[in-house]
Amino acid sequence: MSALDSARGVRATTRASLRSDVWLAAGLFIAAVLSIALNSVAGIFGGDAPGPEWGLVYALALTAPLAVRRRYPATVAIAVAVTYFVGMTARIPEVYVGNIAIFVSFYTVGAWLVDRRRATIVRTGIIAGMFVWLIVTTFRAAIDPSDEALSQAGLFSPFAAFMILQFLINAAFFGGAYYMGERAFTAAEQRTALEQRTRELEREREVTAAQAVALDRVRIARELHDVVAHHVSAMGVQAGAARAVLDRDPAAARAALAGVEDSARGALSELRHLLETLRTDDAEPVDGSTLTLAGLDDLVAHARDHGLPTTLTTVGEPHPLTAVTEVSLYRIAQEALTNARRHGGPGATAEVRLRYTDDGVELEITNTGRTVLSPRSGLGIVGMRERAAAIGGTLTAAPRERGGFLVRAHVPITAEVAA
Repeated sequence: MSALDSARGVRATTRASLRSDVWLAAGLFIAAVLSIALNSVAGIFGGDAPGPEWGLVYALALTAPLAVRRRYPATVAIAVAVTYFVGMTARIPEVYVGNIAIFVSFYTVGAWLVDRRRATIVRTGIIAGMFVWLIVTTFRAAIDPSDEALSQAGLFSPFAAFMILQFLINAAFFGGAYYMGERAFTAAEQRTALEQRTRELEREREVTAAQAVALDRVRIARELHDVVAHHVSAMGVQAGAARAVLDRDPAAARAALAGVEDSARGALSELRHLLETLRTDDAEPVDGSTLTLAGLDDLVAHARDHGLPTTLTTVGEPHPLTAVTEVSLYRIAQEALTNARRHGGPGATAEVRLRYTDDGVELEITNTGRTVLSPRSGLGIVGMRERAAAIGGTLTAAPRERGGFLVRAHVPITAEVAA
């Protein structure tokens, strides 16, 4: 709805609808002039009808307001009703187009005026005025002494039948216009609500699609970070060891380079699995790999072989976990050990503890080494927190007072994967 339409309190209009109103007014004006001419020839009101110039004025006053009926529905309806009342009282010979103009203006108030209280008052006032006028006309006709009037003899005289018929016609006329106007306004409201809901659904669809893309990007970035950081960190340690002993212990250097080769193969294998998952529509999701908590033994052995003495302790009776939970906990352990190897310093050690409790499972990774005064929340810690939140758990990552770092993830048994 435009600002102008809002100020008038009417439904939104288009240029096409406003043009159609102008054409309607012009067509009815021509029809009114023709109707007046024909009725004058037919002598509908006898010889006391006003001259043709008054017929033109009446036709113009009756139809011209309809050109702006959607912009000013209440004003137009009142103006047309008053003009019709004056014209009929003055016995202007036109009884056809006036009824059409009354119906159209009356209907327009119900169909276009947003202020329903005002619409009801205007239409009720017009109905009341018309019926008062009809009663007055009936009374005047009843006391008319002329011989041309209908006979009033008998209980159900021709005059009484004619008057009842007039009341019934007017009741049907105004009742129909009232009903049709209400239905048109209700239909317009429903159509507007449907259009608004459609726009909202379209916006929600776009937001959902954008969120899905962002979620996939975060998940892929997290997987790439875990795979690359873990293996490249191990490769860096082994390459540094090989360089350090290359001259005095070629065999140890070869063993270290073999470790670099193994780490490179492992990284390529996991990257290939990730890329196959992304390229295949019906493949498992990114988090749906074959990694489980049973692989913690190999993960701890890998950390131990690459310069970080690590132990694994399992407490409690293992109970089944969802595949997503096992993958997420495995990746958390992998990232925590990678960070311990990178930042723990010479002589650092690590311990992985997996606790099964009655209400969930807890994974704790601690390492000794350098004291971290102000830990930087890098992509690794962010990724671990996201993984824990995705399976309904919590994660604690903080430096230890005696040196090293602590990572603890707790997942309740009843936790569901967050959307």
